[in-house]
Amino acid sequence: SEEADSFSCSNCVFWPCRNEDLKEMLESNKESHKLEAMKRIVGLIAKGKNASELFPAVVKNVASKNIELKKLVYVYLVRYAEEQQDLALLSISTFQRALKDPNQFIRASALRVLSSIRVPIIVPIMMLAIKEASTDLSPYVRKTSAHAIQKLYSLDPDQKEQLIEVIEKLLKDKSTLVAGSVVMAFEEVCPDRIDLIHKNYRKLCNLLVDVEEWGQVVIISMLTRYARTQFINPWKEDGLDENNETAFYDSDSERNQTEAKPYIMDPDHRLLLRNTKPLLQSRNTAVVMSVAQLYWHLAPKHEVSVVTKSLVRLLRSHREVQFIVLQNIATMSIQRKGMFEPFMKSFYVRSTDPTNIKTLKLEILTNLANEANISTILREFQTYVKSQDKEFAAATIQAIGRCATNISEVADTCLNGLVQLLSNRDETVVAESVVVIKKLLQTQPSQHSEIIKHMAKLFDNITVPMARASILWLIGEYCEKVPKIAPDVLRKMAKTFTTEEDIVKLQTVNLAAKLYLTNSKQTKLLTQYILNLGKYDQNYDIRDRTRFIRQLIVPSEKSSALNKYARRILLASKPAPVLESAFKDRDRYQLGTLSHSLNIKATGYQELCDWPTIAPDASVRNVEIIEPAGKSKQRKSEKFYSDEEEDRDEAGSESSSTEDSSSSSSEETDVCFCTESDDESAEESSKESDKSSSASEKTSSESEANSSETDSEPKHKQKSKRIKEAVTTSSFSPVKTYDLLHHMSAKGLAAKYHFPRQPCLYQPCMVAVQVILTNCSDHNLEEIHIGDRIPASLNIHCFNTIERLEPGAAVTVSMGIDFSDSTQAANFQLCTKSDKFNVSIQPVVGELLTPSTMTEEDFCMEQRKLLGMNETSATITMATANTSRLAINKEILSVANVGVVSSTQNDIFAGKAVSSGALVLVSLSLQQSPTALLTINTEKSVMASMLLRDLKQALVQA
Repeated sequence: SEEADSFSCSNCVFWPCRNEDLKEMLESNKESHKLEAMKRIVGLIAKGKNASELFPAVVKNVASKNIELKKLVYVYLVRYAEEQQDLALLSISTFQRALKDPNQFIRASALRVLSSIRVPIIVPIMMLAIKEASTDLSPYVRKTSAHAIQKLYSLDPDQKEQLIEVIEKLLKDKSTLVAGSVVMAFEEVCPDRIDLIHKNYRKLCNLLVDVEEWGQVVIISMLTRYARTQFINPWKEDGLDENNETAFYDSDSERNQTEAKPYIMDPDHRLLLRNTKPLLQSRNTAVVMSVAQLYWHLAPKHEVSVVTKSLVRLLRSHREVQFIVLQNIATMSIQRKGMFEPFMKSFYVRSTDPTNIKTLKLEILTNLANEANISTILREFQTYVKSQDKEFAAATIQAIGRCATNISEVADTCLNGLVQLLSNRDETVVAESVVVIKKLLQTQPSQHSEIIKHMAKLFDNITVPMARASILWLIGEYCEKVPKIAPDVLRKMAKTFTTEEDIVKLQTVNLAAKLYLTNSKQTKLLTQYILNLGKYDQNYDIRDRTRFIRQLIVPSEKSSALNKYARRILLASKPAPVLESAFKDRDRYQLGTLSHSLNIKATGYQELCDWPTIAPDASVRNVEIIEPAGKSKQRKSEKFYSDEEEDRDEAGSESSSTEDSSSSSSEETDVCFCTESDDESAEESSKESDKSSSASEKTSSESEANSSETDSEPKHKQKSKRIKEAVTTSSFSPVKTYDLLHHMSAKGLAAKYHFPRQPCLYQPCMVAVQVILTNCSDHNLEEIHIGDRIPASLNIHCFNTIERLEPGAAVTVSMGIDFSDSTQAANFQLCTKSDKFNVSIQPVVGELLTPSTMTEEDFCMEQRKLLGMNETSATITMATANTSRLAINKEILSVANVGVVSSTQNDIFAGKAVSSGALVLVSLSLQQSPTALLTINTEKSVMASMLLRDLKQALVQA
């Protein structure tokens, strides 16, 4: 035993390398052996080793009384609970007991493990645990509950409404530790519910500086979207700014009288800009980038320049950070050159820069070029052309061409410099120079016939196909300016026609046609020879072009009337090409996002709204501070933390009964569980835990006061509030199941699907589909997944691969399919490990809609916009059983996923097409029972016709 003790000592150099040794240590009776084994297992996980085989031995120690050991066990379980779900479920009672543990880290770890078990059967247990954790005295546990919300929502989207209630409660939390996590949960679960942010907006702005860094990134992103919906456009001339404290808290009654007045920034808008500005000094590059994009999208134009120095500072960071920052600067520099012009030297290329960084710096220098600095920039470009990096050298030549196009004063200088590059030894440089010269010569060809002659002389030495094609195009386009050289070039091309690339052959045919029209005496036979060669070429494009040219330029009896227009067609003057930046259109995406970096809309990207023309009511952000009973109520907008002293007094009386545990840090990490750090963190956060307990008592008193105030409110006001709630999405959600795959034809795998009528989590344009997979065979089915799509461009979000489905077992998985507002079936393959089965999901037109919320007045206004060809109607005779309003609602909602608009006269419904967002308005007006007029107004005429057919069938049948 002494040898075993010395072997398991933490200072021992010889660690056991076999799982059997670790299992033996975990099953030892000594806590020190178990603790040492867990430290080594966690060390293996940190190095990327697979330790899943040890799960049974580790999970036995989950009920250990040793706090240090228990923490390490939970770290392991969080990592492998999803992979070993069956074994984790056996210990679920232990996890539930741990949720009541006195130690905050144990409670948080138990909740983290529980939410990592991805089994639908424990959803109710997870929901109950999240609700309890959201009211925990420890902010660290409340933070963990916010993280668990996202996991539960991805597992079961049906819990959305209950989760929103928890999010609403956590948004009111005053702890900086919780703020970032709950906003992340808000962005995942209900990003469109901005009404939850109104009352918490000012609090989030004030807490922002103290929130942990990754929480700051999430909050800033959310507040950017929020601000674009609540404030008016500050990008106006002669703007004024009320930047004083009285304006912040004054009543908003005067704000409605803004007609014919200059722009005045909303105090809440200014609050956001003021509180985010210090974060430009953050050490975290993502935070700096987030603040920069916020100022770019929200700040007045004269204030955006404050982010310039911070962005330039980030260029000293790693190359990955440089790449993202330079992409954003490239987009900014197109619209506002003055921001970065003083820092132009920061964008000079270094020899150690990778090619992608060099190219981006080159892009920015080109954007910053103007009459004042063009000479300096061109001197830089002369050096870059000599670079050994051929891709970068070619990009530099293109940049020179852009400078020549944008700044006419240096056009000749740039052109002469490019002509000199034609004698360069590097073939890539010469080829790129030819292409750029071709584009520049189109702007003023009459002055540069000598350059065309020079390029024709170099033609034999140039082998790059694009460069050869560019020279042939130039000679053909301006053949009248070089009448002696053009026929000779055509003669040389006739010799090598069969060995040239396709792009060169096409330009050779064009050159022959143009010379035939302008100099037929010298080139008639050459043209006929080239046309005969092209007639039998292997490429069908060349064959088609040859036949077309022959019919166009060679007169014959069968030729059409186009013959007389051949010269006007082939020799027409052509507009000069516009050399533009590759970043010109990227400003349509929000800066700092993946979509902006890729220049394509990524999954989950949320577009920024346009500024509202009229500012929404700002009073929704006012928070009433209600004093305890016995004191008069005062309605005033005070600063957040205005009652901080009262909180301290209340907390002092209960500090002795509050637990010692709280959060150890403001970062969400799997803590390196060390006894000393735990003790320190508990001491540091016990004060915050005490504050939260008193805050919870105060919140309860506020809620009681609010309810009493509501009860005392006049009835006519309560009625007016109820009238504003004009639409309710129907609670009726018919679940009709369709067969996807029969077990007789799929070797025991049966599949059915239905439309749950829920927003798709993966992309807003997708329709949510739930598939029930059942194993009807007597053996396990492995690796069930989605295979090829037909066509391959079909946009489907596939479910995760099901590793194993046991006999008799069934599992429900969620998919997202973009039907593009069409009832065309989505065809794909449902695969197992050994087989593939072609399946098809046929959408019903009513399931391609999503309910839309609007008042009856808005409905009528939108309906008036969709008249004429956008209106489809039919007179129907309804079954007697369907004439009541309740029956009508039931039948229509069973057919279409629309919202019921409350109306005193007709039955009206509103929805939107999931993919395009086009409005679909349905109205049913009784004329003389049981006759009624059914009308559908939408831009989607095909969808309207099919929907009208289905609704008519549902209402007519008894």
